[in-house]
Amino acid sequence: MSFGKNLQYLRRLYRNLTQEDLAEKLDVSRQTVSKWETDEAMPEMEKALELCKIFNCTLDNLFRDEMSVPDEKYSNQRIEMVKGFRYITHTVLSTDPEGDALNRIYKYAKEIGIENPKVIGWDFPFLSQEQINIYHMHGYTAALVLPEVIEPADKELEIHQQSDHKYAAIHIERPFENPFVTIPGAYRTLMDYMKVNGWEHEQKNVISCFETDGESMDVYVACK
Repeated sequence: MSFGKNLQYLRRLYRNLTQEDLAEKLDVSRQTVSKWETDEAMPEMEKALELCKIFNCTLDNLFRDEMSVPDEKYSNQRIEMVKGFRYITHTVLSTDPEGDALNRIYKYAKEIGIENPKVIGWDFPFLSQEQINIYHMHGYTAALVLPEVIEPADKELEIHQQSDHKYAAIHIERPFENPFVTIPGAYRTLMDYMKVNGWEHEQKNVISCFETDGESMDVYVACK
């Protein structure tokens, strides 16, 4: 664990605050902040408490936790208003649910004449421990965003509606080089980003989180 690395991580999450900006907030020099971040010096208790107030964290978070260092694959952390959209879903429980669900959604998009489909997805969490531990199954939901002029040919498909909503988002380059580390890491970084900036996670009446499909990826977490 490193206080300096934790401070640097929190500073960058907080609206990409510069060392100069933070120094001004604390009434110290930029050199002082630089020494803190390289672990050459530690802040006095009064300044440490001010840091906790700025970054919405505890002293334990600052001095004892081992926070993530931003990966070079992550960029463009932001708050984005996502315009409302209609969508249909396909959920798969299997040993490779993401691939199975996405393949079906892309096949369906082709069937109804969507040339460049917009596809999003998210983990499907409602599995039993037996399914997970014994059969090594996981769940994934893929969703096809419907253009306004397109109506599904299958009338039994349920069309869902999402209203305009605010999301915290982050961009990932090369997400599938190490997906079981990189993608969960993006979600953790976004949750830290929201906490530091005082935004709460919204989980009701909205898609609470999702990711875009492709060689690069954007991960979204809904904000209140």
